[in-house]
Parts: sequence; structure tokens; C-alpha cells
Amino acid sequence: MAKIPHRIYLSEEQMPKQWYNLRADMKELPEPVLNPQTFKPATVEDLYPVFCEKLAQQELDDKTHYIDIPEEVQEFYKMYRPSPLIRAYNLEKYLDTPAKIYFKFEGNNTSGSHKLNSAIAQAYYAKEQGLTSLTTETGAGQWGTALSEACAYYNIPLTVFMVKCSYEQKPFRRAVIETFDAMIHPSPSTNTAAGRAILEANPNTTGSLGCAISEAVEKAVTTEGCKYVLGSVLNQVLLHQSIIGEECKIAMEMFDEYPDVIVGCAGGGSNLGGLIAPFMRDKLTGKANPRMVAVEPASCPSLTRGRYAYDFCDTGKITPLAKMYTLGCEYVPSANHAGGLRYHGMSPILSKLYHDGYMEAISVEQTKVFEAAVLFAKQETILPAPESAHAILGAIQEAQKCKETGEAKTILFGLTGTGYFDMTAYDSYRSGKMSDYIPTDEDLQKGFHGLPKIPGIQE
Repeated sequence: MAKIPHRIYLSEEQMPKQWYNLRADMKELPEPVLNPQTFKPATVEDLYPVFCEKLAQQELDDKTHYIDIPEEVQEFYKMYRPSPLIRAYNLEKYLDTPAKIYFKFEGNNTSGSHKLNSAIAQAYYAKEQGLTSLTTETGAGQWGTALSEACAYYNIPLTVFMVKCSYEQKPFRRAVIETFDAMIHPSPSTNTAAGRAILEANPNTTGSLGCAISEAVEKAVTTEGCKYVLGSVLNQVLLHQSIIGEECKIAMEMFDEYPDVIVGCAGGGSNLGGLIAPFMRDKLTGKANPRMVAVEPASCPSLTRGRYAYDFCDTGKITPLAKMYTLGCEYVPSANHAGGLRYHGMSPILSKLYHDGYMEAISVEQTKVFEAAVLFAKQETILPAPESAHAILGAIQEAQKCKETGEAKTILFGLTGTGYFDMTAYDSYRSGKMSDYIPTDEDLQKGFHGLPKIPGIQE
């Protein structure tokens, strides 16, 4: 067989024309989201005040296996997709491992990440519905950038609430978002009742994604013609991100390859859910049995140390309740540099798959993540985002195991984006100023104390 090229590109004609809905093949579905007022399973009508109608329908659709990607969205995708599947030959050589390492690189667009895959879909449905503005939150800034691009394309005004510590760490990420005409506020802010309440309780807070979500949802429900859109966690987002895994599968099949291990960074779950989607389909239907490994920060360990419970998706407790692995919606993670992984909970789909034993999870310290990032950059010439570097570290650990056992496994990981807006973090690492924070059990207990009490469901 011919040598596998460094970079494998699909043609535009080979790009998937449908998103894959993983829930349709799950043996047991995630528990339903609950209306926060009634604690009853939320109906699609319950979601309409917050979400676009088509997106609300996708959120609750557990039965449709494949959903057609609108032609307009397909055409937009072609501006930066298909993204390359890359064989990490140099990293393999450096590690002296018999393993074959592949990574799917999602950073070849201005947002620098995979987030645009869902942003353009959500903006499309908003435009189709005739909405006049959108609002969202962002952690590291990748989602905010992607959505600002998509909204500029459709000429939809956008308001972004950015987690305060990231807002302060990444002025150039803010500048890009503003270049695409979005309005951006550090969260918590004084612009919303939720933000003011959080600041009153903790004036020095560095913010969290839960805080920013509260502000964005409040803005949506109090503004005529405005809806809220989210870049991770939700079922609809994992649906749109399935294009990542579907492209991977097609590209690997061209060279008779199939992953033994799939590794992804885990914050809210969007890239991990998208990457594993078609391979988890094979696992659920008995066609193959790959290992799936989620890698999360030790400072925000929702899967590895969280509780599987119903919780609010936001700190202000105004969103529906989801059954997920969570640290408690009031938990504020340390202000580390992997801003996109600083969410208190995890996608209900991934939480259920992990709970039922279909996935594994590990947590890793920040300094080790940046050590892996620098090693990868030197070997493969791509400067990774701190979030992505969690997956790199996980893949390196799997390759090192192969070296010890002599097994020539095929490892696939997701390189979700680039780290060019994270130079403050790289500088902190290189100068020896970066530290590792691992919460104590007592720290985590504070978040667990705030888990909601739901009569007959969660006492």
C-alpha cells in the first residue's frame, strides 16, 4: 500500500451532507432536560423563548439518525472545510512509538477552532426565522469569535458575554470579535440583573462560563427578536460538530485505517462529541470497539470528580436543568489558561455515555499540558490552543503505553484549534510562572452543596 500522506484532504464532493444524531443509536437516552419552574420534562415550546425554533427541535430530537445540512450551510463550510486529517509522523518518531498517531485539525479558519461548524448553523437558523439579534457567552473566546463571524455573514447583531479572566488575558481575541461588529462585555457585568447579583455576592470574581450563560440568557429573554445560542454542551451543538468525526471516518477509510483509541479534550463536550460521533455509532451498534478517552483539566474535573446529577447549566439558575456530570453551577474554577474547558458541567450525551461505561476520562495538570503543547509545536509546527493540548497530552500518553507494550495501535485525537491568542499563557509557562491548581474535596463540596433539590427526582 502507498505511504499514507502527512495530510489527507477530502474533496468538496466527499464532504458529509448530513449531521449525525448520536442519540438515535444510544441504548439508553440521557435523562430529559427539566423546566426550571415545574421540574417537568421540558417541551419544545418551553425552549422557544430562549432558542431558535429549529434548534429547539433539534435539541429534543432523539429519534432522527441523520439531519440534512442546509445547502447554504454546506456552501459556507466549503470556505474552510473539509479540514485535514494529519498523520503525526514527526511526533511518532520523537516518541519512538510503534503507534500511528493521527489528528484532525480544525484551526484553519479565522476563529481558529472547530466552533464555526455550529456557529454558522445556528446563525443560519436564526436568519431563517427572521430574528433581529443574538446573544451568547464565550470562555476562551473561540466560540465568540466564530459566532461573530457567522453573524457578520448574515448581518445579525450579536452581544457576547466573555468570562472576565479570559477577557483580560486575551485583548486581541476581543479585538477580533469586535472586528466582526459584535458587542462584547466582560462577565459578570453590570449590564444584567444576573451579573449584578453575582458581583454583589463576589466583587472580585474572575467569572465562569456559568456566569456568562446567565447573562446571555437574560439578555435574550428580555430583548425583542433576540435568542440565545450556545457553543457547547447542548445536543444540537454536538449534532453540528459531528461533521468532524464523519470527515475523519471517510478519510481514514480511504487508507484502510480505523482508530483503536480516540482522544479529545473535554470542557462542555462539543469537539469531543463531534470527533467520536461516527466511531461511537460503531461501538453502540457492535461494529467496532474503539476506546474513547476524554481529557479534562485537573482544575475543573467535572467527569473525573463531579457528580452525575441534575443541575442548572448556568450560575444564575435560569436555564433548564440537565442530568450531567457537574461540579455544581455555583462552582467557579481557578482562572487557568484553558478558558474553553472551564465549564462546571458536561454534555448530557457524553455524561450518559461515560456513566454507562462507553467512554473513559482522565484529568491532567496545566503545566503538563503546556509541556505537551510545546513538544507538539516543535515536532508538528502547529501551535495548539491550550484546550487542544489536553488531547495532545492524552495522545502522547497513549503512544507511550504502546512503546512499553510494543502494540502498534492507531490513535486519533482532535486538534481543536490554534494557540495564537494564548501567548500570555505560553509566556507564563516558559518563564516558570505557571502553577497547577487542583481543587480539594472540600473545594468541590461547596459546589455540590448547591445542587438543586427536585421532589421525587433528586432529594
